[in-house]
Amino acid sequence: MTPKIGLSEIHLKNSADLLSILLADEMTLYVKTRKFHWNVRGNSFMELHKLFEANYREYEIIIDEIAERINKLGHKTIGTMKEFLSLARLKEKENNYPNQKEMLGELLDDNEQLIIEIRKMIDTCSNENHDAGTADLLTKILQQHETIAWVVRRYLD
Repeated sequence: MTPKIGLSEIHLKNSADLLSILLADEMTLYVKTRKFHWNVRGNSFMELHKLFEANYREYEIIIDEIAERINKLGHKTIGTMKEFLSLARLKEKENNYPNQKEMLGELLDDNEQLIIEIRKMIDTCSNENHDAGTADLLTKILQQHETIAWVVRRYLD
């Protein structure tokens, strides 16, 4: 049943499609951060191990909020790795076990890329889809990624 929430079916679909892409990116970042959590080594092992755990736990919440928003818009949420990988803009690097600095650099790059993409999505949801609810969720997620990027950037200064 299509939600009757003041948005046309095409606007509902457009917002849900954007959110599916973001969901795929968030899942990719979640898995990458988990991998780094499991494989970090070196002098700052425990500090980075805990940082990565805090980050992937935050991504778990973000992922759930995005998935639920897609459902609120009347659409099904993707949920297989194949679907995630087919939509994700962020890329995994197989058989890659970087050092601490490279891990941080990769996570910073991914968060900054998401920040840029989410800004565009906010504009689309607000101006084209007239979907204030999704734009509001995206703004919250944007701020979370800005904070994560800021913290990670401090490790690299």
